Amino acid sequence: MEIKKIAIQGIKGSFHHQVAEEYFQSELSLDECMSFENLVTSLKDSKTDKGVMALENSIAGSIVPNYALIDNNNLHIIGEHYLDIHMNLMALKGQKIHDIKEVHSHPIALLQCAVFFKQYPHIKLVESGDTAETARRIHEENLVGIGAVASPTAAKLYDLDILAAGIHTVKSNKTRFVIVKTQNKELPKEEINKASVKFELDDTAGSLATVLNVMNNCKLNLTKIQSMPIIETPFQYSFFVDVVFEKYKHYEKAKKILELMTTHFKVLGEYKKGIA
Repeated sequence: MEIKKIAIQGIKGSFHHQVAEEYFQSELSLDECMSFENLVTSLKDSKTDKGVMALENSIAGSIVPNYALIDNNNLHIIGEHYLDIHMNLMALKGQKIHDIKEVHSHPIALLQCAVFFKQYPHIKLVESGDTAETARRIHEENLVGIGAVASPTAAKLYDLDILAAGIHTVKSNKTRFVIVKTQNKELPKEEINKASVKFELDDTAGSLATVLNVMNNCKLNLTKIQSMPIIETPFQYSFFVDVVFEKYKHYEKAKKILELMTTHFKVLGEYKKGIA
């Protein structure tokens, strides 16, 4: 069996690592990238075949820069995976919460656990590049008084004690990850029931409403719309939209109409809907 070469943001034990294992369900060769920009480079340099990229979280919202990375680098979304996020405070074995002076983690992870840490004003929160990276560093450098917010997988992998489990504020905490690659041909049309597109509109009254009506008339269900300012044109916006559909022909019909109605229409991906 061919080993899949996958780029992830972060290291082994990260949520991206967990998604890669759950989505591909096969032996993987991982390229651990400490930024999403490095992940894109890994794909474009053909170091890896596919990448796993977080796109939105049910608490923190959209990771807007990643939309731009996918668009600007002409990546294609070929799949998606929803992951229940379980945030845990962990540290070297034998320590208690009152021993912890600093907690390091990814800024979004810290944001998701803000209410928990209000109970412990003595703990300084420090942003880092990845949830699992701090867990590994605590293990390798035997860091006393330093905690990490990361997954149960990271605690097990780096032999840390979980001092508090499930510390995220909203217990129904999901992140949507997308699988990206440099080419879009992955699935036959009959298996595709979701698409991500981007378009721009002329500055005319009701133009967005007209586009949404077309989607509705073509039996597309809008599941996501994200606007981003066009830097070169003040107060003009591009729109990133996700739609699901029962039949590919309905989407194909809508796509032909929208290509005429919008400017800079672009398909970012056509794939099979993940289970939320």
